[in-house]
Amino acid sequence: MAISILPGLSLPDSELEVSYILASGPGGQNVNKVATAAQLRFDAARSASLPERVRMRLLEIAGSRATRDGVIVITARRFRTQIRNREDAIERLVTMIREAAHRQAFRVPTRPGRAARARRMDGKSHRAGIKRGRAAPRED
Repeated sequence: MAISILPGLSLPDSELEVSYILASGPGGQNVNKVATAAQLRFDAARSASLPERVRMRLLEIAGSRATRDGVIVITARRFRTQIRNREDAIERLVTMIREAAHRQAFRVPTRPGRAARARRMDGKSHRAGIKRGRAAPRED
């Protein structure tokens, strides 16, 4: 089965590796017996389902969650059940991939026009006049 990320972009389950580890926090008597925290590992550097641009940006976004080998490790321990933690980890990975796939709009830097520069200079000179008027009178 594949996880749908965006139209035309999906991730096969075979590329995800989920293991369960002991979680800290609330859980009563089960906290030390049942491994409920999910640790998801996704080899982003070798993923065949991601385009090169998305792959590079994903590793950039992952930051410290990515190993030197390009494996993204996400640990989910928010919930008390394995299933909910697994879903949470997958959802967090999907959110990261969506963010990586989003193209930034190309921005053409602009410069202020002549009228805008004139308004700015007029404002500055007006303000300088106000401050000059507050100064103590000089004795000549």
